[in-house]
Amino acid sequence: MAKPIAILVAGHLCIDLIPTMQHIPLEGMIAPGKLHEVGALTMSTGGAVANTGLALHRLGVNVKLSALLGDDAIARLIAGIIERHDPALMEHIRTMPGAASSYTMVLSPSGVDRIFLHDPGLNAEFDASALDFDVVAQAQIFHLGYPPILPRLYADNGDQLVEIYQRARAAGAITSLDMSLPDPNSASGRVDWRALLRRVLPLVDIFLPSLDEVLYMLRRDDFDAIRAEYDTRLTFDFLSELADELLDMGSPIVGFKLAERGAFLKTADVDRLSALRDLPLDLDAWANFVGYHPIYEVTVRGTTGAG
Repeated sequence: MAKPIAILVAGHLCIDLIPTMQHIPLEGMIAPGKLHEVGALTMSTGGAVANTGLALHRLGVNVKLSALLGDDAIARLIAGIIERHDPALMEHIRTMPGAASSYTMVLSPSGVDRIFLHDPGLNAEFDASALDFDVVAQAQIFHLGYPPILPRLYADNGDQLVEIYQRARAAGAITSLDMSLPDPNSASGRVDWRALLRRVLPLVDIFLPSLDEVLYMLRRDDFDAIRAEYDTRLTFDFLSELADELLDMGSPIVGFKLAERGAFLKTADVDRLSALRDLPLDLDAWANFVGYHPIYEVTVRGTTGAG
């Protein structure tokens, strides 16, 4: 029987403040006491709830959003952007009086990747109590992102993250998990992510980290070296072996976002894909699948939200 919600997207929500500054070299930014004239400021919702949720909405998917907002000016900006897509998307986003909402300053100097200055704001309070599991039960798929910037979800070896996925499973939802890159200088950078993933991945049907994220979490010693040598070390066999490690931890579908190099996907056998039996998929065709797809050719307008 079809459920009233196709996908419920939950977790991190913020606003991205993006000054136009591609003409400013990185080395110039670090000179103290210097003023840099920038261009127009772009304001865009960010975080998994907006990036994934609004993209699904634009594609015509019956999607609902679940997150926490304060009652400050940032919250009003976020709500205004979401409501321009559809006011109904605010239905399950909770407002917390007196709390500060999350924002990110996105700096894009000339010739380098983005630099993020992020304030978690109310996302620091997101845990199982932020979710209405009666709404989760109405969703065919429950998708959550970004535990590394949701502190309560990685605290205590992921107790709250495990609880969320246990309850989502009990509610009858297909479960999906997205990640973000931990900050090495924050509490998330000191988490034993391998141990945490061993706890939660048996409860996750679809696991979708970026390659950088999973390397940081599972192969920290190789993280910097592999990033510096992608062209020689990033092989199909390497990706397949890394996916096998995550499949063995319990998730039957593992996908890697490879940025400008595309995407990689690997799945388990058909018995382990049984949770997806109500989706319009040929599970026999998707079982034991392994594949890589390059990116589509596009005109790049910016990389924020496009990982």
